[in-house]
Amino acid sequence: MVRLGPKQNGSAAAYIKRVARRLFAERGVDGVTVRTIAEAAGQKNHGAVGYHFGSKEALVREIVLDGAVLIDRRRQGALDRLEHDGGPHDIREVVDVLIHSALNMDEDEDGDGRGDGEDTYIRFITMLGMTHRELFLDALEGRWNAGYLRCLEHLRRLMPPMPPALKNQRFVFMGAYLSSILSMREAAMTDPLRTHPVWSSPRTIEHLAVTLSALLQAPAPAAHDVDDDQRIAGSDAGSEMIPRPEAW
Repeated sequence: MVRLGPKQNGSAAAYIKRVARRLFAERGVDGVTVRTIAEAAGQKNHGAVGYHFGSKEALVREIVLDGAVLIDRRRQGALDRLEHDGGPHDIREVVDVLIHSALNMDEDEDGDGRGDGEDTYIRFITMLGMTHRELFLDALEGRWNAGYLRCLEHLRRLMPPMPPALKNQRFVFMGAYLSSILSMREAAMTDPLRTHPVWSSPRTIEHLAVTLSALLQAPAPAAHDVDDDQRIAGSDAGSEMIPRPEAW
């Protein structure tokens, strides 16, 4: 007997992914079953996730990859343009790349450049990063965070003098700040019950960029403990004080 692998009928699989991403964003991966996904997607067959993707974990990985590829291509393109002109010249330019690459994540979903009101990716990866960080990083395949790592290299060059360990810690703060603020904005922008003028205003994104730049530009604390700096940097193999800032 030949065992068939997972199949992907374009429209059905895409819709299941969209529904699953929304449910994962709202409840977390552990709070959603494949049966729940199938029912929410209007699939009569509760084995639809297995049929199209093979397993729930494979579905999660594919959703991670869909958004990660889009974000990385945006970041790489923006950095290529800045570097072509001799930049980035300041922290704000890099911050703008980080922020704007993660906005309007639904716009290219169907290839038509229009959003569908299902912008849930940032909330999804924020939840996943808190509960299943290793799965999230593994799903990136060591490839689709390259634009983020390029941003970090530019920031290291542009930030005020401080030990590398403290720069690493700032990047962890930056990731937490970005993910939480953009998740709040994403939830508000897809809220069908009321309008959210603060979150829909371009000035809010501008203010986010200003405050994030300030976080990165702030001078280092006056005194450092070298041993603490080394532990923060994760230089010890067993240190788990600060997560490695290799992805956001």
